[in-house]
Amino acid sequence: MKLTNVLTMSAMLFVVSMSSCRKEQDAKFQNNDLSNGRSSSTAVQTGLTGVDLGVAGNFVILSKTGITDVYKSTVTGDVGTSPITGAALLLSCAEVTGSVYTVDAAGPACRITSATMLTSAIGDMQTAFTDAAGRVDPDFLNLGAGDIGGKTLTPGLYKWTSALVIPTDIEISGGADDVFIFQVAGTLIMSSAVNITLSGGVQAKNIFWQVAGAVTLGTTSHFEGNILGQTGINLQTGASVNGRLLAQTAVTLQMNTVTQP
Repeated sequence: MKLTNVLTMSAMLFVVSMSSCRKEQDAKFQNNDLSNGRSSSTAVQTGLTGVDLGVAGNFVILSKTGITDVYKSTVTGDVGTSPITGAALLLSCAEVTGSVYTVDAAGPACRITSATMLTSAIGDMQTAFTDAAGRVDPDFLNLGAGDIGGKTLTPGLYKWTSALVIPTDIEISGGADDVFIFQVAGTLIMSSAVNITLSGGVQAKNIFWQVAGAVTLGTTSHFEGNILGQTGINLQTGASVNGRLLAQTAVTLQMNTVTQP
């Protein structure tokens, strides 16, 4: 009788021990998944949110020091400059499908004077730049040593500690809700006739290029996404953009097409 009780007790202890080991093992696997920043069901980064553009998001082109233009450009969306006078906004009314806002009575004949709203938009633009620049723990650091020609970019946070060049076509691939944030500490130069293409349902409104140096888009190139530029944004002849040009200095256009996403 005593032997039977001993055997029964031993069996119960073995079952409890195996159950405890299984739970510890499952917990270990789960913790490993979380430490890698990935869920157990997907390899795509989660938790990256878009940059809130605030009132600046109402504009396709917004500049603090002016917008120059070589006729004829085609701009779809609202345009504005502040705090500089409207005389520094050189787009004509015929080139803009949308509203043109200035801080005073100078500028194109179709202008709308709204200094208060423009002040809010400029403030939100600067806040958005700071937000994008302040994102930490990049998924990709100095990808391609600053040359991303020919690459396919997947969702996530990218950081380059110097200049970035796009000498050949690139693809941005993901889903409709995926977010891409590109932090560039130097200049951004895209070569002539180079194209950015989107695949898998990616939307240009969810792509943010935060650039500390000047941005130059070469002749007849095509660009996708919102540019948050601390310095000038320069479009050479025939370049097109599906996105926004939000510059803390000037925007220069030369027979370009710029469309708000």
